[in-house]
This record gives sequence, C-alpha cells and structure tokens, in this order.
Amino acid sequence: MKGKVYLVGAGPGDEGLITIKGLKAIQQADVILYDRLINPKLLESAPSHCELIFCGKLPKKHLLKQERINDILIQKALEGSVVVRLKGGDPGVFGRVGEEAEALVLNKIPFEIIPGITSAIAASLYAGIPVTHREHGVSFAMITAHDKSKDGKPTIDFAGLVNSVDTVAFYMGIANISYISENLIRYGKPADTPVLLIQWGTYGRQQTLQGTLADISNKVKRAKFSNPAITLVGDIISLREKIKWFEKKPLHGRQILLPRTGTAESSIAETLKEQGADVIEFPKWVKKDVPVNESIINKLHLYDRILFTTSESIDEFFDLLSARRIDVRNITAQFYVISKKSLLVLNKRGLIGHREEKMDRHGKLLIIGNRRNHSYIVQYGRHDFLQTSECCLDEKFMPVIRQMLDEAAIDTILFPSSYSVDVLIEYASSINLNDDFLIEKQICCMGHKSWKRVEEYGLLPHFMPSEPTIAKLISALTGANEIINAMEV
Repeated sequence: MKGKVYLVGAGPGDEGLITIKGLKAIQQADVILYDRLINPKLLESAPSHCELIFCGKLPKKHLLKQERINDILIQKALEGSVVVRLKGGDPGVFGRVGEEAEALVLNKIPFEIIPGITSAIAASLYAGIPVTHREHGVSFAMITAHDKSKDGKPTIDFAGLVNSVDTVAFYMGIANISYISENLIRYGKPADTPVLLIQWGTYGRQQTLQGTLADISNKVKRAKFSNPAITLVGDIISLREKIKWFEKKPLHGRQILLPRTGTAESSIAETLKEQGADVIEFPKWVKKDVPVNESIINKLHLYDRILFTTSESIDEFFDLLSARRIDVRNITAQFYVISKKSLLVLNKRGLIGHREEKMDRHGKLLIIGNRRNHSYIVQYGRHDFLQTSECCLDEKFMPVIRQMLDEAAIDTILFPSSYSVDVLIEYASSINLNDDFLIEKQICCMGHKSWKRVEEYGLLPHFMPSEPTIAKLISALTGANEIINAMEV
C-alpha cells in the first residue's frame, strides 16, 4: 500500500508562522525530510516514531542533492509511510517543489502541497517594512540571487525590474550584492535607492544592515554580513524607522540555552520567545511507561506527606488513581512540590499544595516522580518512592540540537532549577559543549539553589532575578536594576 507525501512550507523561521494545515501534516508524519532553514522546533510536533532526515543545503555544500531527495520521497512513500517534505518559507517560491511534485507524479505517488509564508514578505514585515504601500510602492517582485548561471551570477532582467517594479526582494543575494547593485544602477535605478539586508528574518537573532545601492556592498564587507538573508531594494524602506516593531522587543537579540528537565512545554521558554529572544531547549526527552508499584498505590492513605518532583508526575499520578477508580479524598497527606509550575498543575486539579521548602520533616513520606531527579530522592533519608514514568533522552534529536547550536550564537544559559544544572552538565558533551562554552556564557539562575549548584560544578553564575518570577527574569535579562549579581550573593 502506498503512502502519501506532503510538500509543506514551514514559514520563515518563527515557528508560530507555520500554517495549521502544515502543523497537522507534521503531527501525522512517519518520515520528515527537512531543510536547514526550517525552525527545528517544529520537529518536536512529530510523533515519537517519526524518522528525521536532514537534507542540508549549507552554503556551498549540499548534504543531499535534489535527485537523492526525490528518490527518498518516492522510496518512503512506496513503503507505505506518511512523508513530509518540510521546506523553509513557501515551497513554491524557489523551493523546488515543482521538481519534487513531478517526480511523485511519474511514480504515481499521491501528494499534497501545503503553502507557507514566504521569507521575503515575512522578514520584511518583521523588519518594519510592508512590501507594498499606496504612497511608496505598488509593485513587488521576488528574485533568486543565485542560480545555475555561469560564474554563479543570476540571469536577471535588470532593465525590466528598474522600469516596472517599485520594490524588489532578492533571496540569498549576499554573494552577488555588488553585481546586483551595479546592474540596478546601470539600468537606471538611482544610486541613493535604499537597500536593507535582513539576516535570519523572524528569528530573535534577526539582524539588519541598511545602506544604498551605492554603498551597500562595502557595508556588507565591513560588517561581514552573510546568508541566510533577504536583500530588499526600494524607497519603501523609508518606512522602517516609523513602523519597525520586532527589534524593539526587550529581549531581541538574546540567544538563550535553556536546559530541559521533562517533556512538558516550558512556559519560561514561551515567554522569553514572546519577548524577542531565541531559546534553544536541551535535551529533548521522550516518556516511557513503567510498571506501577501497586503496593504503594494500595497504601496511599498511610502517608503524611507526598512530594512531587516534576509537574508531569502530578498528572501521571492522578491519572493512575482515576484509572483504578481510587477516590483522591482517601488521601490525607499534605501535597508538596518543588516548583511554581507544579503548584499551578495541582491547583488546576482543585488541590492545594505547598512548596517543598515549607515541608516539615515528620511523618511518613512518599516521593513521586522520575528517578533521574535523584537529588530529591537521596536527601530525605527513609521514604517510599513511586515512579510514574521514565524520561529517556530522545537520541534522534541530538543532530537537530547540534545544528541549532551551530547556527546560533548562544550568549546566555538559564538554569530554572538545580536539577537543570545537573542535566546540562551530564549531557553537554553529547552535543559538543565543552568547558569553554560553559565558561564563556552568561549564566542566569532562577534561585539560590540553582546558583549554589552551578558553583558546585566550578562555574561562575553571573546574575539571578531578585524574585523567581518571569517578570523579574525579563528585567534581569534586559539589564534592569532589579538583579542580584555575583558580588551580592
């Protein structure tokens, strides 16, 4: 039985800009072939069994040639898989979707093409420039600035562009910026026409370089500006100073590594991204079921204290009770948690809990969670332990994380808990993070416990919020006054 292929546009970089239909295709995929310029965060929506294949296309290097990509799409579909070909931007705009669709037609493979937001339009808007405006530009063209032409110079009708188009977006035009500028001027474009280069558009690390046709080439050389970038040419760029918005976000430009201790979505990561930062979460975990210790389940009424070590363990525990038709009112123990997030999870179930720091040391104790969080298992002496699931490293994501780190320039490591410090130290070498990497970055801790844990590993924490809240964290990261620095702790 044949499978099916979805040729999907992932959008320009910000993972929130993928279409709903594109995301649904990822969620049902058995195999995903993805390009360099898609946001790897999107791959986390794939099923746990999904095979991930990196198709590459690094500068001056193709990891998989187009013909080989076509062969893999056909092979996997003939094996009965749901295959997603995930491309940056829109697959129909310089994305070779036509070549892939033709190959599928020849082999009678069913397929769908799912459009995406193209990078030129999205990057321009994130830089504060609409590509059309009634007073500044009523026509817009998108041009590939590298193709199979002789000497790598694109074949472009410069005279037609100059005479008929107000605003032009060149894709990947850095290498040919001198050639493009010289020819636009030669065919009649004024030398003082504004030019804006937008690198890594819609990511928190988005950078811009502005000039004119006359000077942009020299500016590129001095700034060592590089692809991936969109080159925008036209008078409409004059609107930028008036309506730019993305680069005004408080954390724009911050690139943060956030150690991940569980499978749940991180509200911290989401908030930091909303404030303009790039956030790379590591490691990625997969959850596996474990045999339930029924003897502990049968004596829950005997415990005086129950400590949950993760937010996931709370939901897993109460789901166990529900499956066994055990009334939670039979439990007389006080509930304790180690994070504010876990407290909220308890509250959503209509239950009251307390932070672990307030737990007295008397009475029979049950700790519920994952054995990986061993620091909370060994420090309380004699107690019972109930493991609700097992978190394992998602090995297939290791190359994805390495790619993300290679593309980014991490400036900050954020430790939300002492356990997160243990996790990063344990797995740092698996993604080629050496001691120099850890020493060179600013280290932010969300509390005194994580601060102390960082110091125990011989590292120097730099700052932490005056209170362990998201608002105070953002203030600390933006350099506001409400931080505690290394001299004050």
